[in-house]
Amino acid sequence: MDLEPRTAPGDPGLTASVITGESGFPRSVLRDRHPELLARVLDGVPWPPEVRLALNGLAEEIEGPILPLSDTYGDAAQWAEWAAPYLGRSWYEVPFLWAENYFYRKLLGATGWFAPGPWQGVDPFGPQKEAELAGAAVRAELEALDGLAGLGLNELLLAALWGNRADLGFQLQRPTVDDETPATSGLIADDRAALLALLPRADRLVLVTDNIGRELLPDLVLADRLLSARPGTTVALHVKPSPYFTSDATPTDVLRTLRRMAEGPAAAVEMVERLRDFIGEGRLAVVTHPFYVAPLTFAEAPAGLQKAYAEADLTVLKGDLNYRRLVGDVEWPATTPFASVTAYWPGRVAALRTLKSDVLVGVDAARLAELDASGPGWRVSGEYAVVQLAG
Repeated sequence: MDLEPRTAPGDPGLTASVITGESGFPRSVLRDRHPELLARVLDGVPWPPEVRLALNGLAEEIEGPILPLSDTYGDAAQWAEWAAPYLGRSWYEVPFLWAENYFYRKLLGATGWFAPGPWQGVDPFGPQKEAELAGAAVRAELEALDGLAGLGLNELLLAALWGNRADLGFQLQRPTVDDETPATSGLIADDRAALLALLPRADRLVLVTDNIGRELLPDLVLADRLLSARPGTTVALHVKPSPYFTSDATPTDVLRTLRRMAEGPAAAVEMVERLRDFIGEGRLAVVTHPFYVAPLTFAEAPAGLQKAYAEADLTVLKGDLNYRRLVGDVEWPATTPFASVTAYWPGRVAALRTLKSDVLVGVDAARLAELDASGPGWRVSGEYAVVQLAG
């Protein structure tokens, strides 16, 4: 079957091709990154022979035809419907967004995440997550919280954007961004002024998270600042319902991060106590939904989630995968207006995204020409980011 081109909701005359695994970056993910990930999963947990066999089989399958799921639990029936058009085809010729999501669903099936038994609910990425939380980088982040009072909302927003690049410690060393710094020079689309005006006035904020560790911690710090500033504010922290994309946050990971914060210095302990109180009061909610592990874009989100986004004063989407789901995993010209491809969104939406894949919109033509002239690979280098707002 041929892949239908996507049309921009805000500009019906604008179409682009769906990205498949045949292009450079997606091909490298399927061919190189996924087998390396499977090797780490095999090394991280003492899996029984049947799980090891299934994981090795998945590694081999990537270079062959797409096969049905090996389990019948959880959302397997729904995935059978989603997979039907692609079974028997090459992983490299189907939509890349679908292929990535199917890979992680197959990985969970192979490890027994869904099946009754001793391996049900065992996070295959758990050892990697625990190592990050116990590492020196997170420890430095927690120690930096002692100087948090010196940071404004702008700096906290930049920390949430860059994750491990413009972290809290970095911001404490350079608390102003009036001059060009690594935190701002890499911004190639910058709607911070409008977003910073909205954030303090948002009574209901939805924050759709990305990764744990040094990326989730700044999200919690930002939520704490907003919740502490205004008694009527509520924040809904949307996370994955199951382990996904290696380090994506789940409810368990949020609790794990809070426990790690409670082991930190005084400022971290005080913050985690406030966050726990906010949860107990219902002002900070940890929310999950099956959609977040589905091979769908936000334009295909179910009615319940659409209602939550519509009722929020602002929805903030973190990370690369959420960005691809927001604008569609398609080859838009990078100068395509952000508002054109997000016109379907039922309210205000902001994207905080460090570039780690090719999909990109909303960039000035002159800036784009400058970046293209710098050489290949800049879109996947993690050196550039966007703060974009629509609605």
